[in-house]
Amino acid sequence: MSEVASDERVLCRLEEIPDGESRGFSPAAGAFTGLFAIRRGGQVFVYVNSCPHVGLPLDPAPHRFLDAKRTAIICSAHGARFRIEDGECTSGPCYGESLESVPARVDAEGRVIVPAEAGL
Repeated sequence: MSEVASDERVLCRLEEIPDGESRGFSPAAGAFTGLFAIRRGGQVFVYVNSCPHVGLPLDPAPHRFLDAKRTAIICSAHGARFRIEDGECTSGPCYGESLESVPARVDAEGRVIVPAEAGL
């Protein structure tokens, strides 16, 4: 098993996020804000779970971050829509702002790894 650097943490295994779906994660130890990830094939997009409009979590229920067509991230509080690929708001009260992106990688063992301080 390959090592994870001390300044990184494992969110989950890639297979734990169904392709085309999203999954939320609890805050890291000492943090208040969780993260969420969206999988597109072997690619994973990770963001801080906080709407740039007022800082509320985006999901109305666990792991529900996408619209019905699964083509955009949606904020349950105000209906703002964000592009999956870069987190930019394309409609709603925070138009032009972006979600806080988190660098993520998938290692050779299929683990989704992010910086340890993500969400702090």
